[in-house]
Amino acid sequence: MDKIPSFTINHEKLKRGLYVSRKDQVGDEILTTFDIRMKEPNREPVMNTAELHTIEHLGATFLRNHPEFKEDIIYFGPMGCRTGNYLVMKGDLNSKDIVPLMTEMFEFIRDFDGDIPGALPRDCGNYLDQNLGMANYEADKFLNEVLYDINEENLIYPV
Repeated sequence: MDKIPSFTINHEKLKRGLYVSRKDQVGDEILTTFDIRMKEPNREPVMNTAELHTIEHLGATFLRNHPEFKEDIIYFGPMGCRTGNYLVMKGDLNSKDIVPLMTEMFEFIRDFDGDIPGALPRDCGNYLDQNLGMANYEADKFLNEVLYDINEENLIYPV
């Protein structure tokens, strides 16, 4: 079997950041998949499922309600390795294009206080597996250590 593209990225050199993972032509549309890498793979502890699940609920809710981008959002959700999330958007986009949107989203997650959207038994298949405090913390860490001063090494996959 051929390796899928995400397994061809050198994870030993990969830093935290925003990367274009792939672009796919679907009918007349181009879909851009972004790798939102919040943890350095194999070099720092991964996120627990509870905070990652909360980031998913808050991020997806924020993105699908965004006044400018909600029609372009296809998917937002966690990576199985628990080092970040994938975002799929309509359009032929680059990493720099989503820095303001991701900054806004992570500020929303960092500052969120209250009932987590969709965290009820009728709305979610694992509604108890949530950790808002750690989601706030991880969002703040990503903002301060990556997004607020992002540069090329955090926007383009290493070779």
